[in-house]
Amino acid sequence: MPEMSRRSLLSAAVLLAAGAFIPGCRPLRSTDGGSHAAHLAARPGSVAANGGTGHPAGQRPLGLVAERDALLYVPGAPAGSGAPAAGPLPLLVVLHGAGGDAARGLSPLSGLADEFGIALMSPASRTGTWDAIRGSYEDDVEQIDAGLEETFSTLDVDPGRIGIAGFSDGASYALGLGLANGDLFSKILAFSPGFIPSGPRGGKPDVFISHGRADDVLPIRSTSRRIVPSLEGDGYSVTYREFDGGHAVPPEVAREALDWLGW
Repeated sequence: MPEMSRRSLLSAAVLLAAGAFIPGCRPLRSTDGGSHAAHLAARPGSVAANGGTGHPAGQRPLGLVAERDALLYVPGAPAGSGAPAAGPLPLLVVLHGAGGDAARGLSPLSGLADEFGIALMSPASRTGTWDAIRGSYEDDVEQIDAGLEETFSTLDVDPGRIGIAGFSDGASYALGLGLANGDLFSKILAFSPGFIPSGPRGGKPDVFISHGRADDVLPIRSTSRRIVPSLEGDGYSVTYREFDGGHAVPPEVAREALDWLGW
C-alpha cells in the first residue's frame, strides 16, 4: 500500500475509534478562544492599493516558510500564451491528503486550472495532516490565512468566487474550515472526506462531495453517506457524486466539480 494510503488509513482508524465520522460529534480543544480558532481574517482587496503587481501564469512558492511552503498557481490565458488569465480571478484553496504537501494538493486540479481560468493556492499542513484532523484548529489555520493574505496582496481575486477544496483528510478539513468561513468561501469541494471537524459555522456555502463506492481507506458508508444527509438537514445545498472506484479523484470527477462551480 502506498505511504499516503497507509497514513490516511491510520488517520481514519483513529477517527473512527473516536466516533468522529459522525458530523458534529467530536468536540475540538481550541487553544485560542474556541469559536475564533477556525476564523480566517484575510480578505481580497485592491491589488493596486496593496502594492501588488500580479503574477505571470504558472506555479510559484509563496515564500511564507522555509519548509513545506505554500504554492500559488495562476492560470494562463488561452493558447498557451504564458500571460495570466484576465482578472479578477476566481480562487480555490486546495488541501492535500494525509502525508501530502502543497504539490500534492495542486495535483488533482492543476491540469484543469488553465481551462477553467481558476487560480489555486495550495498550503501545506505543519505536520503529517491538518491540525483539526488531530483535534483542534491551530497553526494550520494561521498558515492558510498567511497564504491567503499573500495571494490577495498580489493577485486580483474576485471576492464572490472564492472556494476551498480538498482530498481525503484535506476534504474533511475543507468542510470544517469552509463551513466556519462561509462569508469568505462561497463553494466547498470535498473529494472523499472522512468527517466534518467540529467548530463554528457561518454563511451557507454550496457543497460538492464525491466518493468512491470501493473506497477502502475512508469507506463510503461511514463517511460521505452520513455527511451528506447531515449537511442537507442543516440547510446546506449539497451536490453529491458517487463513482465506481476507490480512494481517488478521477479526472472526470475533478472536471465535473470545477464545472459545478459555474466560474
